[in-house]
Amino acid sequence: MMEQTDFRGILSAFCPMILVKYQEPMASHSSFRIGGPAQAMAFPKDEGELSTLLALAAKEGWPVRILGAGTNVLAPDEGLAGLTICLKDCLDGMKLVNDREIEVMAGVTMTRAAVFAAKNGLSGLEFAHGIPGTVGGGVYMNAGAYGGEIRQVCSRVTVLSRTGEKKILSNAEMGFSYRHSVLEDTGDIVLSARFTLTPDAESAIRERMKELMAKRSASQPLDMPSAGSAFKRPVGGYAAALIDGAGLKGFAVGGAAISTKHAGFAVNLGGATAADVRGLLRQVSDRVFAQTGIRLEPEVRIW
Repeated sequence: MMEQTDFRGILSAFCPMILVKYQEPMASHSSFRIGGPAQAMAFPKDEGELSTLLALAAKEGWPVRILGAGTNVLAPDEGLAGLTICLKDCLDGMKLVNDREIEVMAGVTMTRAAVFAAKNGLSGLEFAHGIPGTVGGGVYMNAGAYGGEIRQVCSRVTVLSRTGEKKILSNAEMGFSYRHSVLEDTGDIVLSARFTLTPDAESAIRERMKELMAKRSASQPLDMPSAGSAFKRPVGGYAAALIDGAGLKGFAVGGAAISTKHAGFAVNLGGATAADVRGLLRQVSDRVFAQTGIRLEPEVRIW
């Protein structure tokens, strides 16, 4: 790991206007409330500062991780070496493009984007209201809920490559599939996304969002630290049903457990470590496989 003083000196010299925090606990930037210190965490205010950070990291040979709201990430207990770039609330802003389209920056939360669409009488993002991540993270993994997915409404995405090249990718070029996009292969970073939506009455849109939020509150452990769905939906079944069928509701490893309210969620009971969560996911996957022959794969991004 690079000496902390060297890291601080280089960033201070080349990026004096960019907010950087050193030894910043990942637990403070993760919905799991888990993770050791990031060696350096930068908070760029715009595309220019992001480009500057990427160029400097490439020049210095630093490893770089891009963080949104941290709602689908399990950070390691030992922390992260190199530079972590946090985009939540940094790449911020939304605009109405025309009577059917909105443009949303990557650091905006999915919930804010859904509310903005509703205010403008545009339907299609109701499923995103209540998804706690950012638009950048949602596009990156083709987030979805209650039958809706990003790929259904995202018409184009503006991205920045790790070498600083700015590109606009169409829906087809994004290669969306279940909880996946081409960005997971290329490493390109979402700057903004354009959503093509359907005009509707704001009152009707808000009513649908209210109904979906009620479903979430009734069925999901929203009062406990988690990262949402712990496992991807397997072919031929649902992860929660398979876990429940294996008698694993409430099953715990250390401070991590399968929720007693929703078997698809792994939760932090208090003081859980990343090792606890990894052990929990591994054992649950093994037990379900032994019983059903279906192998569950984590939906949580394990850093």
